[in-house]
Amino acid sequence: MYTLDQLKYIVSQCKMCELYKERNNTVFGEGNPHARIMFIGEGPGYYEDQMGRPFVGKAGQLLDKMLSSIELKREDIYIGNIVKCRPPNNRNPLEVESKVCIEYLRWQVKLIDPDIIVCLGAVAARNIISQDFKISKERGAWIKKGKFHIMATYHPAALLRDESKKRDSWEDLKSLRAKYEEILDVEKRG
Repeated sequence: MYTLDQLKYIVSQCKMCELYKERNNTVFGEGNPHARIMFIGEGPGYYEDQMGRPFVGKAGQLLDKMLSSIELKREDIYIGNIVKCRPPNNRNPLEVESKVCIEYLRWQVKLIDPDIIVCLGAVAARNIISQDFKISKERGAWIKKGKFHIMATYHPAALLRDESKKRDSWEDLKSLRAKYEEILDVEKRG
């Protein structure tokens, strides 16, 4: 079994799809290696590619505010992406790119072992929950897969483009906080 650092190194050397040709940095993921909550986005954007860190642009700043609104910080969670290299012009990852890279994400999930997984946006939800997932209809619903409680919500970038989605996103965040508290409560009573 790999450690997160070993896996990060392997990802940094990856050339299994065409995305590596354009990258400045791989964006492995970051946060608490023992996080109870893991957020998964679709892939790095321009700023993430420059810095090698997830969610550092405007969407990342909004994500930080969203976390703060439910009394969480980046240090409390782990953030990863479906693909670890930036797709050209910030397009959605192609299926072939996602299929190759998702193996790395599976290892991350296995190593971090969260209780809750939050898919940020349709691309993440289609790769994690179901290929025909409809974010506008199914967001906010909890799905149990194995030991994981999984929910999809709008990607912060979508909220920046369309403020009308913010109310639904706020409801999802409150639901996330409630699920987290429920898990902690069950453990206390344990």
